[in-house]
Amino acid sequence: MNTVQEFTWSDRYLLGHSAMDDTHREFVLCVDALLTASDAGIPEALEAFIRHAEAHFKQENDWLAAPDFPGGGGCHIEEHDKVIRSAYEVREHIALNNAPDVARAYARALVDWFPGHADYMDSALAAWLVKRTHNGRPLVFRRKEAV
Repeated sequence: MNTVQEFTWSDRYLLGHSAMDDTHREFVLCVDALLTASDAGIPEALEAFIRHAEAHFKQENDWLAAPDFPGGGGCHIEEHDKVIRSAYEVREHIALNNAPDVARAYARALVDWFPGHADYMDSALAAWLVKRTHNGRPLVFRRKEAV
């Protein structure tokens, strides 16, 4: 059964680092595609998400691995590892059991996970990247959204 629940980009996710913000927009699109795919389209949507997540997390992990990153980024990297491992487990489960609702449940979990991850972990990384590159703080302009 496909119960459509959309995940749309919001300016509340902006962090003020353009490369990270662009990658996060793509993340939201990939999760939304997984939520809204037909049963037959779930494997393809999941593969697209996995390709995105592998590149997304590698990019951030590379930044976190910089020797001057405060705190080393271990917890942040562990979160990425858990998300990607879960994606691989979902892919395996779907291949064996043809259970598209498992992929949708995973996507809903990502919808719940992403805002907190972006607000706490990614925002610290973005602030550090901007300070290192421009010796300043991220500047973010957000549109007022209807409530």
